[in-house]
Amino acid sequence: MEKLNYEVLKKTSYDGYILEKAPVKILQFGEGNFLRAFVDYWFDVANEKADFNGKAVLVQPISQGLTGLINEQEGLYTLYLRGSEKGEAVDRKRVISLVDSCKNPYSDWEELKEIAKSEELEYVASNTTEAGIVYDGSCKADDLPPASFPAKLTVLLNERYKAGRKGLVILSCELIDNNGKELLNCCKRHADDWGLGEEFKSWLENDCLFCSTLVDRIVPGRIRDEEEVKRLEDENGYTDALLDVGEVFGVWYIEGPKWLEDKLPFKKAGLNVHVVEEVAPYKKRKVRILNGAHTGFVLGAYLAGFNIVRDCMQDETVHGFMNKMLYDEVIPVLPLDKKDCEDFAEAVTDRFNNPFVEHALLSISLNSTSKWRARNMPSFLEYVEKFKSLPTCLTMSLAAYIAFYSSDIQSRGEGGLVCRRPDGSDYTVNDDAWVLDFYYERKDMELEELVKDVLSNEQMWGQNLRKIEGLTEAVVADLAIIRGAGALEAYKSCINAVKAVKTA
Repeated sequence: MEKLNYEVLKKTSYDGYILEKAPVKILQFGEGNFLRAFVDYWFDVANEKADFNGKAVLVQPISQGLTGLINEQEGLYTLYLRGSEKGEAVDRKRVISLVDSCKNPYSDWEELKEIAKSEELEYVASNTTEAGIVYDGSCKADDLPPASFPAKLTVLLNERYKAGRKGLVILSCELIDNNGKELLNCCKRHADDWGLGEEFKSWLENDCLFCSTLVDRIVPGRIRDEEEVKRLEDENGYTDALLDVGEVFGVWYIEGPKWLEDKLPFKKAGLNVHVVEEVAPYKKRKVRILNGAHTGFVLGAYLAGFNIVRDCMQDETVHGFMNKMLYDEVIPVLPLDKKDCEDFAEAVTDRFNNPFVEHALLSISLNSTSKWRARNMPSFLEYVEKFKSLPTCLTMSLAAYIAFYSSDIQSRGEGGLVCRRPDGSDYTVNDDAWVLDFYYERKDMELEELVKDVLSNEQMWGQNLRKIEGLTEAVVADLAIIRGAGALEAYKSCINAVKAVKTA
């Protein structure tokens, strides 16, 4: 069977949108699964629905990568967006034709400089991992190329500046706070190091627009089932070494001025991409609702006998507990429009109910101490401050965390803390060594004393939670239910305590 390219695609029955020729408007640092299922997907749809008429040149960030495969397939690849929408399974296929080519900066550096000077170029997009936006003082302007992404970008932008071209919009997708601002700061430091001058720095700050962005789409990437790969190849009529898979849900928040919304093609295309004054509130929403939901229910659900997220969503009690936590306790303290938050929470159910993803609860449980502190504790504390009472489900989630870390502890080894589920099966808790040591040293401690030690541990929580009125007694009572009647009954007690705004 032939490998995907334009000529091969024309011989198949594919009747979707394809753009073979267009000017290069995007220079993208990163050629991996995420960017191809996220940024490239949005721009590809904009070509179809908003007459964007642009192509992207991808830049392989390191010396090893996908340049050869991408160029062999003339930039084409098949993307499957899979998931659940309003309870219905969705499996959408699209051949992405946005990519013009891929360049390896370690062999194509001069070509990249020419692309950077192109009059048609408008955007830079990047996802070079969390470690990608870092200042490296050892980089030199005449390195071929400089090692770090910010150093490479500084050289290319300087080439563009010297050519008298207009500034670019830089869309940073790395998973760090203020990613666009941090990238700009790195570029300015390199400009100072290399003596590129104040006028260039002014052009960076005033003519270019470095946007911080928040990305949200789960991208599993590869299909590992060889039989399914063979089935898809037979259906498609070609082999595709770059086949990509992402969840059907996706949203992109881009921090920028109002004019950017009209410049970008996404609004015209009707896509779930939004220009906002600042992305911080939307990141808070994602962390508190999406990530907080995971950490809030999975530990108790695992003790109750569940193994994957999707099964939890199909159980009335666990799903009801999650909904009550989100709609009654988390959303009321978020600084965003309530309806928007509720819509986002409703989408969470579909995302967790994805029929194509086996998301194991044990994998989510990794480092739950720091996760509960970052994802759930802020909602908990803000609820206490706002309503002068304890949030029922968030309090129970704290008790479930303690139960998960202390359930019939068997041993403490290099691999983690081995505990035992109520059904008699062993599982391993993975966290920082000092956390595991803390629980192992207390494996024979009475319930009430254990709760007191956990809540008063300022290394865990950054404060003494025992100072919160009534919390110690509430967590002791909740933990007693979990250990006695079981986590499922404990979750039921929360649902029945006060009628939930949203039912399962």
